[in-house]
Order: sequence, then structure tokens, then C-alpha cells
Amino acid sequence: MIVSSNSIAVFDLGKTNSKLFVFGDDGSVLFETRTKPSWIDHDGIRVLDDEALFEWMKTALHAAARDYSVAHVVFSGHGCTFALVAGENLTHPVLDYEQEPPPALANRIDMLVPSFTETYSPKLPLGFNYGRHLLWLEASKPETVSGADAILAYPQFWSWRFSGRKVSEISYIGCHSHLWAPLHGDYSSLVDRHGWRSKMPEFQRAGAALGDFHFTLDSGTNASVVVHNGVHDSNSALYYYRSVGFEDFTLVSTGTWVVILNSACPLAALDEHRDMLANVTVDGKPAPTIRFMGGREYDIASGGWNKPISVQSVSRVIAKGVFALPAFAPGGPMQGFEGRFVGPEVDGEERAAAALLYVVLMTNLSLDLIKSDNPIVIDGGLVKTGLFAELLAQLRPTQSVFTSTAAEGSAFGAAALVFETLGRNPFANETTMAASLQIFGLEAYRDAWAALTEIERPEVSQPRKELHA
Repeated sequence: MIVSSNSIAVFDLGKTNSKLFVFGDDGSVLFETRTKPSWIDHDGIRVLDDEALFEWMKTALHAAARDYSVAHVVFSGHGCTFALVAGENLTHPVLDYEQEPPPALANRIDMLVPSFTETYSPKLPLGFNYGRHLLWLEASKPETVSGADAILAYPQFWSWRFSGRKVSEISYIGCHSHLWAPLHGDYSSLVDRHGWRSKMPEFQRAGAALGDFHFTLDSGTNASVVVHNGVHDSNSALYYYRSVGFEDFTLVSTGTWVVILNSACPLAALDEHRDMLANVTVDGKPAPTIRFMGGREYDIASGGWNKPISVQSVSRVIAKGVFALPAFAPGGPMQGFEGRFVGPEVDGEERAAAALLYVVLMTNLSLDLIKSDNPIVIDGGLVKTGLFAELLAQLRPTQSVFTSTAAEGSAFGAAALVFETLGRNPFANETTMAASLQIFGLEAYRDAWAALTEIERPEVSQPRKELHA
């Protein structure tokens, strides 16, 4: 059944889940579906099965065009991935960013990255800086880099697959890649030292129309959609909330990662040892950021819990003095040791409650470090836990905490960028203010957790201020 004449398909491409959202003319979500990308072995390295994902994307887009008259498609993607392309082919499969180069090689390539004061991109493990994985391939398989005519960021890889046009986009290039110098508005010295500038395609704004993707519907009718330039997911969410009226605010974008952006934070406050960095907005402006792998950590620490958590369970965990201590995944502001629980042993919902408290406290710490004292907007998967925003509101009583009814800001932002290209903005501010839970003992629990994390803090980290608001 055709229900819209000019719908937009948004592929929101995460490491764990890839999703398709269909937006109608009025900005409403008409349909969504998802899949899990497959990561396979290639010469001892984990890579994306991009052909399998491409087939799913084409099938999903065909169905969306058939059922909802989709006329536009755009891509939002997580910020750690690139593709090396020559002509119409990859010179090497797309790397899984969660793998470490061999130690001897890692030590050599880490000496090549520019200083933090140039890129505002901290030195991180694995492929969290995708320039690091680019150096890995150049050192281990030099022909894959030298033979490429384009280095494409992840959303631009997919816009190329669908449109045939190779372009770059500022929010992704500027996302902790080591490849961008935000104060200069240009590529970093790493790019020029290695001769990569000629492999960087021309910039196009996120949401810009690039070309068409042609296909045949089940009825035999020829159809096409306009392919638009993609965007970094957290910056896409930032754009969305700005487009509906938020100005001076802190965004807490949650998914596999918790990414916190506060443009009011001075760049001088960024601490490279705390996984703090300067993202770059779709308009090319630095966006001070701190992040940790909160969604992944919650899944690990909770034992995979995917049910609601009651206030009573949270209260029992606080009363028992059960603490989850960082970190359950790489990166983040508390690096250098393995996550663990202290206090009485708990399981089931109480273990999940301890994991939720952990993610809330890590978020609270991160908000302090990013100097957030303005309104907070929380978006993404952790909103769905039910208590995340309310617990944070109790810990930060001087700040208003808002949650999005949509909870998928990256997809909404990508759609908003396409609507911008079309000269429209159908979205309105539908956020709601979170009410403080007023759970007894939460503030004391926070202070005890802070003391424990100070004891466990890695030596590389710098002194920090009090954790409470």
C-alpha cells in the first residue's frame, strides 16, 4: 500500500545493529527493520561481509520503495570505519574496528600519529582512531593503500555503493580519526606525510544529493531513489536536536557508545587520557566530546539483561552496597583495568540494576569532565531502560534533563539533513523532561563509587574535580 509520495529511507549503520527507518513527508516514522552485520575472517583479520549487508540493504530499500514510495536514501554511521576503493572495487575488505594491530607494529604506527593539540583526537586502542587502522594496512599490506584511488569514510562507502559517486563529509572525517585538524579546518599532517590527500574525495555536505540508485520493483516497474551524502551518527543526532530548537545544551547520545557532546566546553578542558576529543559538526565546527562504550558495557555487566529494571531493584543494590567498577570495554574516561563488581554477589535484575547504576555514574562523571552545566538531552538505546534519565536527573538537580520520544536521533538527524536539502523541516521538538527519582541513598552511593574509582584509577589519568553536580 502506498502511503506517502516522497518518503526518506535512512540506513542507520551501527557496529552491532544496522537499521532502516522510513520517514514520511511529515517526519513520522512509517516503518523500520534491522539486521546484524556479519564480521568474517580474511587472512586472519576480521572484516565486514559487506556484500551480505549490501544485499540486505537493497532488499530492504526495494520493499520500502514498494510499500512507502521512498524517493530518497541516506546513511548514518558509527565513527570508526573506512573503506579503500579503487575504481569499482575494494582494495581490502572493510576492517572490524575492534581489533588490535600486532604489538610490534602497533608501537611503530602509534609514533606516527599527530599530537592531540593538532587533531584533538586522542590515542586510542584498536581502531577507535581509524587513521590508526589505515596505518596498519599501509604497513602490513601497502598495496591496499597505494592502489586505492579513494579513502572513504563508512557512510560515504555506502553512498558510493548506491550512487557510484565518491565524496567525503566533514563530520565523519573529523571524528577522532587522526585525519583532521579542527582548528585549521583542514586535513592533519598525517594525511600529507603519507600522501593520502589525493585519495580524499571532494567534500559534500551531509544530506547533499549525490546521484540516483536504479532498480526494478516486483511489478516490473523501473524505479529510482535519490542518494544523499551520509553523516557521522552522533553528529547527526546533534544536528537533529539543534534543528528542533535546542541551542546551548549537552547531548548524551547512547547506543553501543555513550557519546556526550557539549559545544560550550572549552577545547582546553579536553583531556586526551580520558577519551575526550573534538568532534566536528556537519557545519565544520569543533564539538567537544567525551565518550565511553556504555551500551556495550551495560550488556556485559548486566549479563545481557533486556527487561525493565524496577526502582525497587535499584534501591536494593544501593542498600547492599553493590558496585560495578570500570571498565567493561576499551576506551572511555577510566582506562587501564578490567571491570568488576565489589560487594555482595547479585544476579538477575539486581545485577542489571548495578550495571545500570554503573552506566549512569559513568555518564555523570563524563558530564562533569565535559563541564556540562546546561540542559541535557538524552537520546538512543539507554532511554529504553526506563530509569537512566531519571537517575541522572536526580544526580544533576541544577540541570534540566530531557529525553526524546523518538530515541533515534542519528536517524532523525540524517532525515532532517535530507529535508534541509529539499528546503523543508517537518520535525518539531517532542522531547519530555525527565523527573528525578529521588531514590534514597543515591548521592551517597555516587560518592562511594567515586572513591572506589579513584583508588582504581590508572596512573596515566589526570586529577579531576568532584564527581557530583
